[in-house]
Amino acid sequence: MMAADLIVGLQWGDEGKGKIVDLVAKNYDIVVRSQGGHNAGHTVVIGDKKYALHLMPSGILNQNAVNVIANGVVVSPAEIIEEMEKFGEMKGRLFISDKATMLLDYHAQIDQAREKLRGKNAIGTTGRGIGPAYADKVTRTALRIGDLLDIDKALEKLTDYFEMNKGYFEYLGIHIPTQNEMKIELQGYQNKLGFLITDTTKFLWDNMDKNILLEGAQATLLDIDHGTYPYVTSSNTIASGALTGSAIPPKQLRKVTGIAKAYTTRVGNGPFPTEDFGKNGEYLREKGFEFGTTTGRPRRCGWFDAVAGKYAITLNSCDEVALMKLDVLDGLKEVKVCIAYENNNGEEINYFPTNLDGLKPIYETFAGWDKSAGVTEFEELPKNAQEYILALEKLISCPIKYIATGAKRDETVIREQIYI
Repeated sequence: MMAADLIVGLQWGDEGKGKIVDLVAKNYDIVVRSQGGHNAGHTVVIGDKKYALHLMPSGILNQNAVNVIANGVVVSPAEIIEEMEKFGEMKGRLFISDKATMLLDYHAQIDQAREKLRGKNAIGTTGRGIGPAYADKVTRTALRIGDLLDIDKALEKLTDYFEMNKGYFEYLGIHIPTQNEMKIELQGYQNKLGFLITDTTKFLWDNMDKNILLEGAQATLLDIDHGTYPYVTSSNTIASGALTGSAIPPKQLRKVTGIAKAYTTRVGNGPFPTEDFGKNGEYLREKGFEFGTTTGRPRRCGWFDAVAGKYAITLNSCDEVALMKLDVLDGLKEVKVCIAYENNNGEEINYFPTNLDGLKPIYETFAGWDKSAGVTEFEELPKNAQEYILALEKLISCPIKYIATGAKRDETVIREQIYI
């Protein structure tokens, strides 16, 4: 039977999921993206070469893996075509679900116009059109990737859509393309993507004897239901969402690996209890090169939040954790971890509430260290770094199997025996 494993982000994204997917992809026959769109950004470093992936599953860097963009993804045809050109022949290496929602240029225009209208209440989206595309999916007015196989039918649907939303588009100042413009655009996508469009549900079920890896995009605290709403993405980013977005039967999920940085970052607006506005936050940003893969925006930085971490681990039923960017903490005199919050009434709470407004972090402080960069054995890590990792394990109640000590594939500690 199918044996599917999942890699999922435990914070607000940008944890380094791409590196771990690339590291373990050699053990899998199929790598699947199940939600999100090209607002995701996975950076993988192999040797001296850096790859920035947005829609393409990170398994594309493994010549032996088949890659699937499944039904839960919102797919920009223009973006995936651009990414495909970096990796050569795609036949037999990439399949795109016929059920996946199609994201077109007008979705991005709507996204950007709405953010502008929100003014100071802007959510801080990437402006890539992800939310409007998911909105069309939910209202059952979206084109699906499978519609590219019948251009006349797709053109009819798109014409009706523009006619129905004409007043709204005029209000937002968005150009409605002519029939000829739409036809040329859709025909171009069909020519370049038609041979990849597949019933990926059937494909995955037909390959139940293979090892399958589900690659999460964004992260738990950006989940549309369970994240810091409304400052979230537009899909379910947790483990259960990965199953819905890929058609993997729930009982076939074997293992969940949660990914977290050794500190915390977030992009865009929204609450962030452990954000550091001083020199330590700047140190983490500069040393960790904390700038968005997709947008280049500087990330907000702060200390590891064990309360949020335990919440995310519980939501995803994590079996193990990969702790990323430990080396970024090198050189700090002390390192802090949030172990609880103080609310507006002065009460201490040790759970992750729906409303984070006004919460103050309660920290435990650890002695700093140096020279963890590039280390590949746990026993060779600085003693203080070892103690930090062991303390985190107890705080989040989950074993830390992988410890990234650099960006490259081989700069990783893999622990075989873990006791917490």
